[in-house]
Amino acid sequence: MKRLLLTLATASMITLPATADEPKPAADTRVFEMRTYYANPGKMAALHARFRDHTCKLFEKHGMTVIGFWSPIDKEKSEEVLVYLLAFPSKDAADKSWKEFRDDPDWKKAKAESEKDGVLVKKVDSVYLSPTDYSKLK
Repeated sequence: MKRLLLTLATASMITLPATADEPKPAADTRVFEMRTYYANPGKMAALHARFRDHTCKLFEKHGMTVIGFWSPIDKEKSEEVLVYLLAFPSKDAADKSWKEFRDDPDWKKAKAESEKDGVLVKKVDSVYLSPTDYSKLK
């Protein structure tokens, strides 16, 4: 009898619907942002260091999910181009996160310190993406 009651209790916990205050997954609104940075000549190492030592932590602080960073295989292009992908619950969340990030005193300090010998990035391309219905990453 104890085993039956335990089984029924466990089953009821598994099938209970979520309560109203539990967050619902937002897979249908999640957006990705692909950013491509074009570094000024001789500045790629400093750009990598800024991401490694400061920017990634600040992204996390402001609700940005880092999916990954990539460099071109071509040696020459790898000294100029850096591509990365971020994820956000929605486009509105992305806008809010970027505003908070840009206003963050820690970001302003890290940017200023990393650029004491010159601006690191000459151009940034940004595109927001939504996953296709057959994408494994949503």
